[in-house]
Formats: sequence, structure tokens, C-alpha cells
Amino acid sequence: MTWGEIVNIGNYIEAQYRELLSNSTINAEFSDLYIGISDPKLREILSTLHYHFISLFRTMNERLPTNENGNHFWADPSRKLIKTIEITLGLYNALKNDKSAFEINEYYYELIKKCRDFLSNSGGSALPPNMERIDLYYTIPIFVPNSTITIENPQTVSSFSLKQIGVGSYANVFKYRDTFYDRYFVIKRAKKDLNPKELERFKREFDEMKEFSSPYILEVFRYDEARNEYYMEYMDYTLDSFIQKNNTTLTVGTRKGIVNQILRAFEYIHSKDRLHRDISPKNILLKEYHDTLVVKIADFGLVKVPDSSLTTANTEFKGYFNDPALLVDGFDTYHILHETFALTRVVYYVMTGKTNTDGITNPKLKGFVTKGISADKSARFKSVSEMVQAFRIIT
Repeated sequence: MTWGEIVNIGNYIEAQYRELLSNSTINAEFSDLYIGISDPKLREILSTLHYHFISLFRTMNERLPTNENGNHFWADPSRKLIKTIEITLGLYNALKNDKSAFEINEYYYELIKKCRDFLSNSGGSALPPNMERIDLYYTIPIFVPNSTITIENPQTVSSFSLKQIGVGSYANVFKYRDTFYDRYFVIKRAKKDLNPKELERFKREFDEMKEFSSPYILEVFRYDEARNEYYMEYMDYTLDSFIQKNNTTLTVGTRKGIVNQILRAFEYIHSKDRLHRDISPKNILLKEYHDTLVVKIADFGLVKVPDSSLTTANTEFKGYFNDPALLVDGFDTYHILHETFALTRVVYYVMTGKTNTDGITNPKLKGFVTKGISADKSARFKSVSEMVQAFRIIT
């Protein structure tokens, strides 16, 4: 963002602040819900807008629910609600690409759009037929900044700053520290421009991971339908970053321990009749404890599920450890021999820190790799259990 754009954003926030002041006073009743907003004037604006919505919708509730003939909403609150909506949507659109960007709670966003269709500046407004009473959010924020997350813990409602730690084809990944639990969590948030099929795949990723019950699969906790995001446990490293940081000091025993956990993870995944299809050192995560390393598999966005309609010949080829033949064969042909191909490359990477399989000096490792990535698919490992047996003799 250029300096001019920053100045323009600051000026726009100031203009909306003064617009509010010209019609009413700044209200701090709901300011505790917006402590995560870094800009002090924007925080006051959102708190005041929240107050106006609650006050005006409380008044509207006196005329709701409507019957089949509708009802009348008075002129003065109609005008005030129109102005509140104008300022809200103006800020929402103006700040979309700024660090101060925020989302509007889905329930209130839909409500705002509905109200905009029937509100009138003069003579009051005709409430539509069969409109239900409105839920008033006294302890839930209506506006949620993209850079923060609001969590309702058993004893309190808290906001925490988000730090982006990754970006993928379908989602952005953030971490935050929850002070109630005194630990980090991760949020995976779907991108705004996903088409319906991509969004379905994103949701399915959560559902699949939630169904798994294994210490070697990343744990997920809750899916937020309003924001199309889900919460999961935080891990210290990707396999890629761990190897790059520690490659010169890792013992053979530590490397073999990592490999054995990875293979056990995929034995479990395959026992559930699933294929991961996006195996790479970036989708294998590690947590470092004082006395051990724990491996967990993540990123099931391309998981192959029996009888699924989400995989077609046009599915984009992903996974830089995947069999290059898939570029010709089509991703819809992916099967177990492709999975063991990618796993073979991962095993080699863990054992050597290298991706280029030329010039392997260890004859047992060379035999393992040669079989696993053979151009002749019928010669490859036909299961992870077969890989486990073959890996045992490597020293």
C-alpha cells in the first residue's frame, strides 16, 4: 500500500467519525467487543455502529414479527438505520484491502441487506410480511477484524491478534495465542474467491480430518460456517523447515524415527480407504517436545474419497513430490502406486535432506528408492505396509 493510499484510508476513517458525530454522540457501551481494533477512531466508530444497530433493531422488534400483511416502521428510526447502514457498508468496502479490514457477522450482514431493500427516507418504512424478530447481539461482536479473532471461552470473550503463517490455493493460514488456554492455535480460512466446488472441497477437508482418530493426523476442532474457517492444533515445523534447520545435526536414528511415524500415519489413512494425493514435506508437520518429535499429517484438501464427485480429469495437478506422469495421465487416475511414489521421495528426503535422487551411495536406500519411484508402476511398492518392511533393513 502506498503512502497516498494510507493517507486516504486514514482520512476516510476520520470522515466517517465526524459523520457519526454530526448525527449523534460516540458510544462506548460495546467497546470491550472491539479491543482488537488497533485504530482508536475505528474502534470508536464500530462500537458506536454496534450500539446504533442494537438500539434501532430493538425498536424494530416492537413491530415484529409481522404477519402476512407486514407492518409499519417509523420515519425517524428508518432514517437513522439507513445512515447507520451507509456508514457500515462504506467502511466495509473502503477497508477491504487495508490492515484494518473487517468482516460483518453473517447474520447481521444478511439482515442489513434485507433492511436496505425496504427502508425509506421519508414517511417511515413498510416492514415486509412474515419478518421475524431480530436477535440482538449484546456480547457478540457484529464486526470482526480480519487481523483478529474473537473467542468465547468458558469465562470470558476475548480477542487475539492473528499472524499469517501460510497461504495455499484455497486458504490462508493464521496462528494466534489464546491466553485462556495459554497455547497457540491455528486458523485455516477459505479465500473469498472460491467457487462452490472449491469451497465444498475446503469444507470436506475439515470433515475428513475430524473423522480421523490417530495421533499422526493433525487435530481439528471446530468449523465456523459464518467465516468458512476452521480451528486446529499448532505445530512447530513443517517437515521441510525442520530438515532445513537441522539437517547437519540429525542422527540416522532420529531420521528413521520420523520416517516410521510418517509411514504409520499413511498406513492409517489408507486403512480408511483414503488417499492423500498432496504428499510433500510442507504438508507433514512436526511438534518438538523435550524428549521426542511427533509427526502429524495435514492438508487433506485433495484427499481422494470413494465415489466422490470432486475429482475430475481437470483437477489441477498439485504436490511437488507427486509422480510427474500424472501430468499426462490426469489427476483423476491417481491411485496407491502414485501415493507410494510420493512417500518414497519423502522417505529419501528425510534420510538425506536432498530431493535429487541421483547418486545415492547407500545401496539399501538406493534399492528402496529405485523400487518406489520406478517408471514401471507395477514394480513399485503396492502398499505402505510393504514400504515399512523394506525400510526396516535400511541402516
